Amino acid sequence: QVQLVESGGGLVQAGGSLRLSCAASGLPFSSLIISWFRQAPGKEREFVGGIGSAGSANYADSVKGRFTISRDNARNTVDLQMNNLKPEDTAIYYCAARPAGVGAWPYWGQGTQVTVSS
Repeated sequence: QVQLVESGGGLVQAGGSLRLSCAASGLPFSSLIISWFRQAPGKEREFVGGIGSAGSANYADSVKGRFTISRDNARNTVDLQMNNLKPEDTAIYYCAARPAGVGAWPYWGQGTQVTVSS
């Protein structure tokens, strides 16, 4: 059974930075594709960015140039470095995982709150 645990959320002023971490267990980590999603109050969950098993990352346009995803296969973690945060980045952030070749996201963390004050 795969378990994902996010950490690192909190309250930060606009323009500040936060680093979220997603720790995974239960499956060979290096084979997992990991993505970050977020959901703001009253809005649908949206894709933030993801990283493949080989380390290539892609991002939503809204965070491109501000957010960076990295993975450490030795520690079974994926980090989301968020810089120049904006109030509209306020949301619950979730990490999700899927094995390569699987289209859906069967594994989700519990989420971590990020609040950006103006």
